[in-house]
Amino acid sequence: MLLAVVATPAPEATASPTPQRLLGMIRAEYRSHRPPPPFETYTLVRKQLATNGYADPVNSYTKHIWVRNSDRAALTRLVFRDDARGDLTFDRPAFNEARDPGPPTADVFEPAPSRPHPVSEVPTPEPNYTAPPLIGGVRTLLEFDYTVTSVETVGDQLHLHVEPRRDIERNRLREIWCDKNTLELRKLIATDKLFVSGGGTATQVYAVVFTITIGNVQGLPVVTDLHGVVGKDSDGNQYTGDGQDVDFQFRDITFPASLPAWYFDPHTYAQHQNDAPS
Repeated sequence: MLLAVVATPAPEATASPTPQRLLGMIRAEYRSHRPPPPFETYTLVRKQLATNGYADPVNSYTKHIWVRNSDRAALTRLVFRDDARGDLTFDRPAFNEARDPGPPTADVFEPAPSRPHPVSEVPTPEPNYTAPPLIGGVRTLLEFDYTVTSVETVGDQLHLHVEPRRDIERNRLREIWCDKNTLELRKLIATDKLFVSGGGTATQVYAVVFTITIGNVQGLPVVTDLHGVVGKDSDGNQYTGDGQDVDFQFRDITFPASLPAWYFDPHTYAQHQNDAPS
């Protein structure tokens, strides 16, 4: 009996993306989850030490925060022991501003602001995500902000080192870790700023390096932890005050379908002392 054996052709090897295209794919995967839900709530825990090595009681605290993402308006309340709570306070959590960073769904690829923005200034709403165009059956993924200087595989993650191509003060990412299969973000190293004011002197601005841990809530990437190390000001003076190392934790993150409109109108807070959230 004659048996004909037909060789099965080997599957074609899939070419690995270039480092620049890989970064474009990581950004596109992250942006596919945006914009964030209309509302989010979370607990912010800030911890830092004073220069004497003991806990800094003034700048270590816990807050409950309710955010409307269309304009980043937020109601905040300090949390004390037992059921004690602080006053109703209006804020707009943001990175690279003179206030607490946040919210957990903040766009980590968004450039730092070109100038400080007061809380009273309403930001432009985030546009809906649009996938890059297809050209010749290939998704166009261009990366103009950063140059990838190295890529390595570490366990189940990819680790990228990146350098800004321009606007070094605004393009703040320096290192990126992502899942090597899904390209979902896991950790970042990014720059930020510490604003120090008081005593009748001009505000001093110091460079900060944040290690940003990314988690997942209801299928959405969120910031869960920040560890910041404060560096020097523009004149090269090292920061020596309280909180040279600072930690932020974002906990109890939820995305409610709605929140009362008065939460985001500080002029009405006095009318709602009895029905305010805790």
